[in-house]
Parts: sequence; C-alpha cells; structure tokens
Amino acid sequence: MSACSEGPDDRDENSVGARVDRERPHRTTLVIGAGPAGLTTAYLLGKAGHDVVVLEADRDYVGGLSRTVAYKGFRFDIGGHRFFSKSPEVEALWTELLGHEMLERPRLSRIYYNGKFFAYPVRAGNALRNLGPVEAALCALSYLKASLFPVKDPRSFEDWVSNQFGWRLYRTFFKTYTEKVWGMKCSEISADWAAQRIKGLSMATTIRRAIFRRENGDNSVRTLIESFRYPRLGPGMMWEACRDAIVAQGGGNAVLMGRRVVRCRFDAGEGAWEVTARTDAGAEEVFRASDVVSSAPMREIVESIEPPAPAAAREAARGLRYRDFMAVALIMKERANLPDNWIYVHDPSVRVGRIQIFKSWSPDLVPDPSLCCFGMEYFCFEGDELWSKPDAEVIAAATDELARIGLGRHEDVVDGCVVRARKAYPVYDGDYADRVARIRREIAHSYPGMHFVGRNGMHKYNNQDHAMMTGMLTARNIIAGTTLYDVWAVNEEAEYLEAATLGGATGERLVPQAIRARPLAEGKESGAGKAGGA
Repeated sequence: MSACSEGPDDRDENSVGARVDRERPHRTTLVIGAGPAGLTTAYLLGKAGHDVVVLEADRDYVGGLSRTVAYKGFRFDIGGHRFFSKSPEVEALWTELLGHEMLERPRLSRIYYNGKFFAYPVRAGNALRNLGPVEAALCALSYLKASLFPVKDPRSFEDWVSNQFGWRLYRTFFKTYTEKVWGMKCSEISADWAAQRIKGLSMATTIRRAIFRRENGDNSVRTLIESFRYPRLGPGMMWEACRDAIVAQGGGNAVLMGRRVVRCRFDAGEGAWEVTARTDAGAEEVFRASDVVSSAPMREIVESIEPPAPAAAREAARGLRYRDFMAVALIMKERANLPDNWIYVHDPSVRVGRIQIFKSWSPDLVPDPSLCCFGMEYFCFEGDELWSKPDAEVIAAATDELARIGLGRHEDVVDGCVVRARKAYPVYDGDYADRVARIRREIAHSYPGMHFVGRNGMHKYNNQDHAMMTGMLTARNIIAGTTLYDVWAVNEEAEYLEAATLGGATGERLVPQAIRARPLAEGKESGAGKAGGA
C-alpha cells in the first residue's frame, strides 16, 4: 500500500497565474491563502473590478481544509464538509459557482460508543435500547441534578456541557471524542468553544427532537439538519471552480500556487504593503498592495510583519496553539454499504476520532462500484508519535482499528492513502481570547490595510460558510474603503446553530448589520456589529 500523491493533475504550478506580469508585481489587494475565506474575498473583489492576487503555500490544491485529495481516481474530503447555511448570500455564491454540479444529499451520522451505534440526532428508542433502562434512568437523574445545581459561571467545556446535559451524558456523548480532537482535557478547553459549536442544543431540545420528530425533517437547528448540498466531486470542486473564475476575471488577477509568505513589510509613508513569498524552488517574489487579506495562521502572519509588531502582540501570537490532523483513506471491497456520511467514535480504546464513508457523500468519489473508501480521521500534534509514523504503519494501524470497531476486515482493504493537515484547528484554551484581542488591537492600530479572515486567519473555529462570510464582509469593507462591517461578529453575534424557529423566537442572521468603525476597547473584543433579526 502506498501513500497518496497529492497532485490532482499535471497542471504546472504557475498555470493558474499565467496572466500575471511578474515584472510589475504591484496589486491593489493581496490575499494570503486559497481556502474558502481567501478565495471568496478574491472572487468578490475581482467581480467589483479590483486587481487581486492570491498566494497559496500548497503547490497542488486550493480549498485549504475544504480541498479534495485525488488518489488513483478516488477523491476524498479532508474532514467532511456539508454545504448548508442559513445565509442566503453564501448559498447563492455556492449556486453561482457550481450550481449544476451540486447534489442534494441525505444527512446521516451516528455515534459509536461501548460497542454500539447510537443514532445522531438522538432518538429516544434507540438511545434507551443501547444505554439500557438503568443507565438511561441514571442519565435522567444526572440531568435533573445539573438543572437544579448547575456550575455557576461555567468557564470550561466540561462545565458548560455538564450544565446543559448532566454529567453522565456529557461523559458518554461528549468527553471522549472532544478530548481526542483537542488532545487536552475538557476541563482545560474554554467554554467559548462549547457555546459556539453546540449553542441552542440542550437536553430539553434533544428530548423534544427525539420524541416529537417532524415527519419531513427539522432544519431549525444547524446540528440537526436532515439534508445538505454537496459538490459531485467533493468540496475541492467548489474551490477549484472559484480559482478558475478568479483567473477568468482577467486584469492580472491570479491564484499562484507553491508560494509561502515569509515577510509582510508595511511602508507607513506610502501606506502600502510589500509582501515576499518564497517558491518551492527557493526563489523569492515580491508583491506590493494597498490591502493584505490573510487567512494564514495568525501566529505566522504576526511573526512575519515588518517593522516588527509590538512585543506584546508577538508574545500573544507565539502563545496561540493549533491542533493538527491526519486523514487515512482506506480503499476497500464493498460489503456493508453503510449509509452514514460519518461516524463519531467515542470509544477510548481506539485513536480514530471520526470515520467518513465517502460513497455516502457522493457516489462519484469512488470510481469502482465494487469498492468503497473510508476516511479514518486522527487528531494529533505535528511532530508527535502518531504524526511522525511512516505512512505504511499509519495505514496498518487504521486498518486494525476499523476491524476492531467492526466496520471492515483486514483482507477487505486493498489500498490506502495518508494526508497530513497542519494547523487544522485553532485551540480554544483558557488564554486564547485575550491573546487574539491583544493582537487585534495592535494590528488595527499600527498596520492599516491588514485584514484577518477565515478559521486560522482569525484563530476562530469557523465552519466553511462562516469563513466565507468573513471573506464577503472583508471584500465589502475593502470596496467601500472603510469598515462597514465588523467581520469578527460572524459566528459570534450571530447564531452558530442558526436557529430559524426555536420556541417561536426568530433566529439571528449570519450577516452582521453594517456598523461605524470604532476602536477596540482595552482587553475586550468589539461589541459592534450586533446581528439583527432574520
């Protein structure tokens, strides 16, 4: 078995930038990173007639974590990306870029725990059978206790979820998987992450959903959606189309691959940026721009700025932490024909955190109907024991765990492929919010024209649609020449779960209302840009 070659085709690394005149590198806007946020920003700026160049460190793939890796005709997603948003702007952009290639797919997820599969969203009968009457009763009593005696001022993920569901359900359905993802105890993870990711979903909501399940599905809570759209050849298809559309806009607009930004120098006299990127061959290219939009890890960009950012900002940036990710695609003989999109693995006896079944996302991801492809997802830190294992050992270990769970047999696996993704998840530890706020203040004060977007750019656990919205609003701000929108309000002031109707109340919009620019308060994030009613 071999590791995958991550090159989707034989395209020259510079082909999508063929329109660029490298003798005249000045551009109005430079975008660092060709993920959903960066490409959305560039595309909308280009549509408005602005010159824009995107620099992407990867030499082969656009899309960031939303890329689709190709291997021997198989295509697979890095992490699983459902295309669903309550934002009409986001949905419209997906349709504009790839409407005829978007499939409507049923949503099915399950939880594997204690040798059994639990339906997710929770179904009362299924949960009762799997937990057994005694454990189910204990879970109910635990929830009642949490309701009567909640942890006051919950500061950790453990506190927040235990308050919402009770200790026993927290331990069963949240603790193990969350600690696999982050590599740290739930008591060390900020409650911000729980509030952001599962806001609006409580024990009461779950019970109501399980008992009074709507016949035609209930899309009122994002975590519980019944169907979603998905590009026929994976999410990378969307971002490849966006890349091509940017280049087709002409005017020198380009997406340059294999360019890692090493220096961002701000010329206060001219009010312009000079950005240096290094190619895979070691050559350096210099670009000038009035605005720089960065979706690269905030820690790296702050360190690259010249003149150097104040010591407090650099210290804060060095303290930001990231969790890395490995996807192991196992190509297998088709036997079970599982309908799940993915399965959450809450069993502490195996290291795999989640399993994708790619044929359930789109049959076209698997070219041979007699085969299937499972994506075994592992969360790790770059350089640790798991990350550093040879690909053959990783594939063998993943095969063992798949067999142990009971989803396949060793002899069924015919090939495998390993993909490593650095800085996949910004860590929400106890200090991250203060660090980000400090960096924001210093950058806003000393370096006009620097814009942060996306998950890593903002050190904010955004989903794909939220990352896109930060790009949309940043593009609007650049076009207007002033701060009309508080980009940081996306996925903060607006509901992450995007409730349409919960208890008769109208949910909040994903798009913040326009604001007047105002400085950040010392030690606090701006409260500007509060979302209005839907």
